[in-house]
Amino acid sequence: MASRKFAAFLFQKTFNSMKSTTVTSLNALPCATWCRLHVQPRSWVSGKKFSSSVPKPQKQTVKVTFILRDGSRSEVDATVGDNLLDIILEHDVDIDGFGACEGTLACSTCHLIFKQEDYDKLPSKPTDEELDMLDLAFGLEDTSRLGCQVIVTKDLDGMVVTVPQGVADARSGPL
Repeated sequence: MASRKFAAFLFQKTFNSMKSTTVTSLNALPCATWCRLHVQPRSWVSGKKFSSSVPKPQKQTVKVTFILRDGSRSEVDATVGDNLLDIILEHDVDIDGFGACEGTLACSTCHLIFKQEDYDKLPSKPTDEELDMLDLAFGLEDTSRLGCQVIVTKDLDGMVVTVPQGVADARSGPL
């Protein structure tokens, strides 16, 4: 018992002297201090209990409905901050030929058509590069966007997106 008190004393003394210095290695600590740190239960530090498992923040999701080429609907919980291409791939929405270039703006296979009210809520306007790819898309509409360029926000909850009847891959011609 006396050796434990002595180790605690050495630890406290070393700890107090280290407040103004930086220790880069446990080897720099005296053995008694290192042993005290090593033996100390991980859930207790300086007599105060702490938890190393901080709850992860809940990712916000919104409902997005895709109207597929055959007229069927696929509703998914889209994570806010993700783009529509990633959401479609993550939820295994079956759209033939969709996202061939994996979001590198080298094709137009992730072309989607929005309702006007949803299009107006989109967080960003299309860039010149996106507009160039959209010019090559099948079934282009005034409210067309590339799914890889549309980031989901909370304002888009409940939006309905239509997948065009065909797909044109700008890298190889119509599919």
